[in-house]
Amino acid sequence: MKVSFEELDAQFTNVLLKYGFSEEKAALCAHIFAENSRDGVYSHGLNRFPVFVKLVKEGWIKADAEPEKIGSNGVVEQWDGNLAPGMYTAAKAMKRAIALAKGNGMGCVAVRNTNHWMRGGTYGWQAADAGCIGICATNAIANMPPYGGTEPRLGNNPLVIAVPRKQGHMVLDMAMSQFSYGKMQEYELKGEELPVYGGYDAEGNLSTNPAAIRETTKALPIGFWKGSGLALMLGVLVASLSGGRTVGQITADGKEAGVSQFFLCISAENLNEQILEQIISYTKSSPASEDAGEVRYPGEGTLATREQNKKEGIPVNEEIWQQVQQL
Repeated sequence: MKVSFEELDAQFTNVLLKYGFSEEKAALCAHIFAENSRDGVYSHGLNRFPVFVKLVKEGWIKADAEPEKIGSNGVVEQWDGNLAPGMYTAAKAMKRAIALAKGNGMGCVAVRNTNHWMRGGTYGWQAADAGCIGICATNAIANMPPYGGTEPRLGNNPLVIAVPRKQGHMVLDMAMSQFSYGKMQEYELKGEELPVYGGYDAEGNLSTNPAAIRETTKALPIGFWKGSGLALMLGVLVASLSGGRTVGQITADGKEAGVSQFFLCISAENLNEQILEQIISYTKSSPASEDAGEVRYPGEGTLATREQNKKEGIPVNEEIWQQVQQL
């Protein structure tokens, strides 16, 4: 089933207005959810929307709260999200980091006590659209065992790196787990196995069964010890820079709320695009493999999916679409 971007956007907006969002917040949050589905990140678009509304109803996300600046040190600012909608706070924080970078060459906003930002790449695209290099990260509830451990103690702590480019921005958006939990949900909804091992089942065996991995919350770190170490370091940075809660403290509540994030911007005014194009061209000159099919730079697939979904409509899971309509 396919629906238009405008229909998704309008439906999300109507629901959020019903649950106490101001017109500004409802429009911004609905637009981000719709853009996520338009760009092919269905796990953090339509598929995540009912969960988001549930957290609003339960009070973990406060529709009327506003993020606020609580401190600064040079080009680094600390904000408190006050449990406002995560994508609303993230968009405002990135906007402020962009302004700092435009005035100083670089700017960073570290946020505590915020909520899930949905697709982290949203804020990479935001920075790149503004002519900035964007780097941002968040912590999360523990859903990944550290390498050498058997129980989850790390979040999959996504990392986003974006570089502006006239022919199409480069935007890397990756979790520290082999598959994000949203991506595993997509495979589960389609009744498909993961293409490679994604985590551990209840018996402690590596598995390609997304449902079994989501049940144990034992996702596999990318690169084993390397992903584990990177997830740990990102967790250290976002919590210590913002003065916010750690993965352990978030996990103790049993809900992924009150998380810590940071948004770093560097002005790309002096970015040498000729060098950038040389790097992309050289990388893509590698002959395509039979398995992967082609070499793509980060963000290239997103741009292709965006154009396709604009023309043909956005694929939606019918069951979840009906849930949203009933909201």
